[in-house]
Amino acid sequence: MATNKAANRYYGTGRRKSSVARVYLLPGKGDIIINKRSIDDYFGLETLKMIVRQPLVATQTEDKFDIKVNVHGGGFTGQASAIRHGISRALLEVDAEYRPILKKEGYLTRDPRMKERKKYGLKAARRAPQFSKR
Repeated sequence: MATNKAANRYYGTGRRKSSVARVYLLPGKGDIIINKRSIDDYFGLETLKMIVRQPLVATQTEDKFDIKVNVHGGGFTGQASAIRHGISRALLEVDAEYRPILKKEGYLTRDPRMKERKKYGLKAARRAPQFSKR
C-alpha cells in the first residue's frame, strides 16, 4: 500500500531582487534545510537566519514544520528575503487564517526593487562620464 507523500507537503515560491526560492513545508520538528545544507551552515550571519524564521515566529509555527528550500540567484541577503517570502506563501496554503498576521508584517508583499539597468552613454545606471570644461 503506497502512501501519498505530497498530501501534507505545502509549497511556496519566494522572490527578491534576482533570487528565487522554492520552499516546501513538511510536518516535522523545525529543521530548515537550504540547498541540502542546514540553515546554520548556509547563512553565517545571525540576522539572515532571523529573517528566514520571521514568518514562523509571527504565526507561532517554529516547531511544527520542517522546511526544505532550493534557492538560487542573488546574494545572501536577497536569498534570505526570498526564502522568507516563500515560507509566508507556503504558510497560507497550510492555513488561510495566517493571512492577516503575515500581511500586517509585510511578509506577503513581493519587494519590487531591482537593480537598475545601465544606459548607453553612461558608465553605469546613472553615473555619467567625468565632465571637464577644457
